[in-house]
Amino acid sequence: MSDKSLFSRIIVREIPADIVYEDDLCIVINDIAPQAPVHMLVIPRLPIARLADANQQHRDILGHLMWVAGEVARQAGVDDAFRLVVNNGEGAGQTVFHLHLHVLANKDNGERFSEQNL
Repeated sequence: MSDKSLFSRIIVREIPADIVYEDDLCIVINDIAPQAPVHMLVIPRLPIARLADANQQHRDILGHLMWVAGEVARQAGVDDAFRLVVNNGEGAGQTVFHLHLHVLANKDNGERFSEQNL
């Protein structure tokens, strides 16, 4: 059994995924179990387990992930209203321990995001 994360295996194409963007630092896929009409995952190629595990040397990649989230939201036509979510640790709902950003948007139903729904 491999000790690589699910996302590491997707990055090297061991597991298929619906890739919507990639560059030398990250890959973006559509979530296999979407929680919103638009639900993409921005995943760094560098396997950082959790956001809390990032250090000062990761500042550039973290900024790049944020920029890519905005870029794929623009490409998906949801840059006027989308949410970014990072789950840090099992208690926060993280199930794959390879840092990733969820880009969520309610493109189809017009429902507005609310801070009360966090």
